[in-house]
Amino acid sequence: MQNSKTPAAGITSAPFGNLPDGTPVAIYTLKNSNGVEARVCTYGGILVSLLAPDRNGNLGDIVLGYDHLRGYLEKNPYFGALVGRCANRIAGGRFTLEDKTYSLAINNGPNSLHGGLKGFDKVIWQPTLAHVATGPALELFYLSKAGEEGYPGNLEVKTTYSLADDNSLRVDFEASTDQPTIVNLTQHSYFNLACQGDILGHQMQIEADRFTPVDSNLIPTGELRPVRGTPFDFHQATTIGARIDQDEEQIKLGHGYDHNFIVNHPMGRLDRIACASEPGSGRILEVFSDLPGVQFYTGNFLNGTITGKAGTAYHPRCAFCLEPQFFPDSPHHPNFPSIVLKPGQTYRHSVIYKLSTK
Repeated sequence: MQNSKTPAAGITSAPFGNLPDGTPVAIYTLKNSNGVEARVCTYGGILVSLLAPDRNGNLGDIVLGYDHLRGYLEKNPYFGALVGRCANRIAGGRFTLEDKTYSLAINNGPNSLHGGLKGFDKVIWQPTLAHVATGPALELFYLSKAGEEGYPGNLEVKTTYSLADDNSLRVDFEASTDQPTIVNLTQHSYFNLACQGDILGHQMQIEADRFTPVDSNLIPTGELRPVRGTPFDFHQATTIGARIDQDEEQIKLGHGYDHNFIVNHPMGRLDRIACASEPGSGRILEVFSDLPGVQFYTGNFLNGTITGKAGTAYHPRCAFCLEPQFFPDSPHHPNFPSIVLKPGQTYRHSVIYKLSTK
């Protein structure tokens, strides 16, 4: 409940430092009437912090990141970032579209990951304050020029962050192109609902009957494998740590969970795809999406060398990601939903992170 110490709901802005070339970066604070607060900066469209109440009403920051812009510039494994043009991996950094082969920037072993060397997570987005049905919103615009990171076509992208009074943070994506291209956008926050320690005691439930197994380079094999009887069965809420170290091929390849789950609802319908909860704090995070997949990642490649907020060293499995998306490496798998966008079409999808307690 709002009290005299809780600033009024709405959006405010402040400086957040400068890029090495002097370009200023701003940070916007979205606050609802319950005191829930999301802070988003114009560099990478990064969700810098998300304050959520525990069962006693105490607010805590549930996303990993840095206190200052410098950290995001120096070493950022996509903390809180908007990711594009293509989220996840593209094998060999190459794809063919309409009989022409395009070469992308290689930045993940032999693959192109999350848009390349300078994806949407490392650019300045142009901000505009707007209003949506649930209240004030922050619109971020970016023009990705033809040839950027090897992708064809000029791509105009708009991402809208809005925070509703039901404690839902919504992210709406929209894009259009002047030439056939491929697009797969997502939001890449790392969550820890306890605000400290690891996430092995969190409960996770994912609305998926199947997942896409990967090879040694974490590229999907093309198989759509049932989760029943595997460590990937999250039909019922299950502790993340229960099976994360099992002697199982896919778990070993991912060093834990780093896999795309095929959600059960029809593509295009905004529906709940996952729910995480943390028993100690009582915090619950429900994720809604209208895309066909979600990457569940358990921070396996964090190794303690990154020092983030309040001097905290980030170790393996200290956070989880739920990245709504089209499937990884889609251009090489005709049986996967297409990520091709053509002139005259509009790419749209939405993600909702809904906070509650129990």
